Amino acid sequence: MHSDLDEANISVVMATYNGEHFLRKQLDSILQQTLAPIEIIIVDDCSNDGTVTIIKEYAARFSTIRYVLNEKNLGYIGNFEKGMMMAQGNFIALSDQDDIWVPSKLEKLYQGLGSHLLIYSDSELIDENDAPLHKKMSDIKNQIAYDNCLMYTIGAWAPGHTFLFKKELLDRCIPFPTIVTHDFWIGFVATCYSPIQYLPEPLVQYRQHNYNAIGADTLAKKTNQIKPSKEELQEKSRIRMRMLYEKCPPELIEQKQVFKTISDSYQNNSFKNNLTRMITFFKYRDLILAYKKKSELMKMLFCLKLFFKIDY
Repeated sequence: MHSDLDEANISVVMATYNGEHFLRKQLDSILQQTLAPIEIIIVDDCSNDGTVTIIKEYAARFSTIRYVLNEKNLGYIGNFEKGMMMAQGNFIALSDQDDIWVPSKLEKLYQGLGSHLLIYSDSELIDENDAPLHKKMSDIKNQIAYDNCLMYTIGAWAPGHTFLFKKELLDRCIPFPTIVTHDFWIGFVATCYSPIQYLPEPLVQYRQHNYNAIGADTLAKKTNQIKPSKEELQEKSRIRMRMLYEKCPPELIEQKQVFKTISDSYQNNSFKNNLTRMITFFKYRDLILAYKKKSELMKMLFCLKLFFKIDY
């Protein structure tokens, strides 16, 4: 466990896009941390509201704030990647533009990180008026210490807005794929080399509103989103599973083989592939489904369903 807070060279990386409504509160909460970051890097993705004005105002007042205004839209994954590549600290914390951090967030995460590459915490959900929704992220799905990369096979519940990780992890994540979120990728890569530490304490007020790029699924689905076809979902699943297999280091012999077996079974829906996929998921169900709040019966039914489909 770290004891000397003077060694905590933390870079906070924030990605912004049309965030004028909540940005000030989030910046204030970062600036009020009991363990102050050495820099706050803001990368704006071509906002067309008052976001840039707010960023420039804060940058003029606080020398720790650095910002970049993109000339073309990169999307939130590219935006975060660009900001992380600018980070000068030995540790990186990711920040959404619309949350509110508990004052002790960075200090508690830093003290709990120890020899791990990454630590994350629980979050308390709030609405657009800062009112609590009386729900935590851990109430929706299991938040746990991820100690095996197979726990990322189909998903995970370690959100980037609560991350603190060592910069050395970033080198292993580059380049970032666009088929999965940046925090999923960082978490998966971390589990390939070191267990992810979990702090079961809400250190972020995680705001839910209609403009979330990624929310906690507590709001109705946006009606303007185009639903991908079944074929598109299946192809995305094939690409993602192949990517996990290729990224898993050869030193993890069992996990590497499991990813290969599942990836191979995704190539088509032959009887052999379907049976292999179902059996493999069933064998490793406690790891693969660890983040889901499912009973043993529901885990087995989920595996049975994988005989008939590859997207979920």
